[in-house]
Amino acid sequence: MLSPYISRGVISTKQIVNYILSLNIDWCKIEKIIQELAWRDYWQLIWVNKKNQIFTDLKNPQQNIENHKIPDAIINAETKINAVDEAIKVLYSTGYMHNHMRMYVASVCCNVAKCHWLTPAKWLYSNLYDGDIASNHLSWQWVSGTFSNKKYYANQSNINKYFNSGQKGTFLDVEYPDFYSMATPNILKPVSDLKTNCILPSLNDPEIRNIKTLVFNYYNLDPDWHKNEGFQKVLLLEPSFFEKFPINQNCLDFAISLSVNLKNIKLFVGEFQELAQIISFENLFYKEHPTNKHYKGNEENRDWICEQKGYYPSFFSFWKKCKKELKAKINENET
Repeated sequence: MLSPYISRGVISTKQIVNYILSLNIDWCKIEKIIQELAWRDYWQLIWVNKKNQIFTDLKNPQQNIENHKIPDAIINAETKINAVDEAIKVLYSTGYMHNHMRMYVASVCCNVAKCHWLTPAKWLYSNLYDGDIASNHLSWQWVSGTFSNKKYYANQSNINKYFNSGQKGTFLDVEYPDFYSMATPNILKPVSDLKTNCILPSLNDPEIRNIKTLVFNYYNLDPDWHKNEGFQKVLLLEPSFFEKFPINQNCLDFAISLSVNLKNIKLFVGEFQELAQIISFENLFYKEHPTNKHYKGNEENRDWICEQKGYYPSFFSFWKKCKKELKAKINENET
């Protein structure tokens, strides 16, 4: 359950990995969790290097597309697959969905309902407290076969195994070879466009001054960033950002609730250019991120687990170098 706080920039993957390494536990016992954290950095690096290409089919065109929408049965949690429907209801009430279930839902949308991956990916992102464009969209691309060599499928037996279910007779209750010739189930045929509901706060803090200022946003709510250094702190909520990357109200409310960790934070609802009319560029400080390339001023680096910053076509080509770097760090600390 650390994921929402990583996505919102409260803590970093590097902080978590450094803490794990400080426990002096055998590598074989910590490698898996560090690898999971490295996946997040890997997705981010793809976004940094490929930029807006991540919003298109990245490696292969998605096959057998029938629409660019999302099944109503998914939106309404009425697929009649009990574990899936329950998980969607939990998502709506808590902003969380298990990683395995995210893959199952993506498979249903993309590979069974034959929807193009982008709209369903936006739907899931809009409801996740840990919504991260890179991790979310590229995972959907992996499931749909546009960022992998084949499509990912999960049948009812697989869902039963991992979600304590004994359900039978659903449209997923088939053998894996059957998926390749399966027609779209009737229950998945009604589809809709993405709809979100999010209202930004209407009032700005009138006390914003032209002094050295840390610019926080939806992807950076780090309470330790230049802590106790006398900076003015501003939470910038840009309407254009939320129009491009729509979310639902509970996700915004969650992010704003995290800003209470930022002492004396001031709210500014408007575009960066409007903020820059109040605060000069030389006084603006922000962390680099693909969503704020239009910011100007003093850009600072985010924390990364490793120093590997280039493009890697596969996770394991990235992980091989990252693992080597981390193990070298362990050996250095031991000596």
